[in-house]
Amino acid sequence: MTSTAPTGRTASIPDPARVQVQAQTRILRVLVASQIFSGAGLAAGVTVGALLARDMLGSTGLAGLPSALFTAGSALAAIGVGRISQARGRRPGLASGYLTGAIGSAGVITAAVLDNPVLLFTALFVYGAGSATNLQARYAGADLAAPGHRARSVSTVLVATTLGGVAGPNLAVPTGNLAESLGIPHLAGLFLLSGLAYALAALVLALWLRPDPLLLARTLAETEKAEATVGTTTTGTTGTTGTTGTTGTTGTADTADTADTADTADTAEHRGGVVLGALVMVLTQVVMVAIMTMTPVHMHDHGHGTAASGLVIAIHVGAMYLPSPLTGRLVDRYGGMKIAAASGATLLAAGVLAAAAPGDSVPLLALALALLGLGWNFGLVAGTAIITDTVPLATRARTQGLVDVSIAIAGATGGITSGVMVAATSYPALALTGGVLSLALLPAVAATAYRR
Repeated sequence: MTSTAPTGRTASIPDPARVQVQAQTRILRVLVASQIFSGAGLAAGVTVGALLARDMLGSTGLAGLPSALFTAGSALAAIGVGRISQARGRRPGLASGYLTGAIGSAGVITAAVLDNPVLLFTALFVYGAGSATNLQARYAGADLAAPGHRARSVSTVLVATTLGGVAGPNLAVPTGNLAESLGIPHLAGLFLLSGLAYALAALVLALWLRPDPLLLARTLAETEKAEATVGTTTTGTTGTTGTTGTTGTTGTADTADTADTADTADTAEHRGGVVLGALVMVLTQVVMVAIMTMTPVHMHDHGHGTAASGLVIAIHVGAMYLPSPLTGRLVDRYGGMKIAAASGATLLAAGVLAAAAPGDSVPLLALALALLGLGWNFGLVAGTAIITDTVPLATRARTQGLVDVSIAIAGATGGITSGVMVAATSYPALALTGGVLSLALLPAVAATAYRR
């Protein structure tokens, strides 16, 4: 059925659908722009956070603490961003999260200048808001996407992080030189970049993320529901009038029982989808953060400089985000559970390779970190799609925020335990343990598939 445009021309797409398609196109463009900036903001904590802490504290055992702190900070930020988004929309939620990350970056720089570990750790906690917001942005890409294209929309937002995420670590040396010229310690140079990048991401979203994707999705859903209700009422009114009797009463009761059973089944399926999606992302996050956090320290202990570790982290970040378009298509075609299983296998390969690679081999460590990033990407896109497909719009942002809290806590756990484990054992032991842990995804996916 066609609709007539105001100019008198016919259009093949109904007006609400056209509004949704046009809005989705604009929203994805704005999200891509903001993610490019925020990707650069992520680089600082990953690349030099652990090295800053070790220099201040003189201990490798606490080198994983910065990663734990900014991922713990991201847990709190995920709650805040989720609640603001639920109440007021994605634009104020995401913009406030990035602005908080920029403030945290400024705090890290101040702590480095003052050589104050307490301020450093506090600022890293605040800085974690940028990481949480970067992840929350992927949900905004799916709010208006058609059901069969949600994973691809999520992946479009994720892949945009690649440009800034890859460029950021490779700017460790020039930003460090700039920092030194300003009287700031060399390692804090990347936080100059992250502060500016997060501030620009917040500005882009505040000015141009219009219409708000979550608010528009709710409006369109309410309109569709209202039209469906009107259609049902009209059909009931114009239909044949039945005789009131035992048969009619029994039929009504049967219909109500069937509806209650269907609602119960839907609730169980929603709960199962949230649990599986969260488990996939939690396990991939803890394995990825643990191995990634200690890789620069491991390389530094084997004589590699900041440039070499920055290159490896850049390759890792690229592998985390660059495959997203392909991953999105695979998830849309084969389903989230199969790609979640592939995530577990890929992370196992990454852990084994990282454990077996000689400490002086940059190429092998880079390959291991690339596999680590790819496995994380599989898990994130698959888990996000599973949750987005099963959570209703009415509670979507709040549920997504709570799931990301679990992801952040998992990252904090991986970060803090990674330094302790390396100090007690070795980096190869950490990498191998992480790889084996990722295998827990396989029985979880198999159990969920069996229940369905």
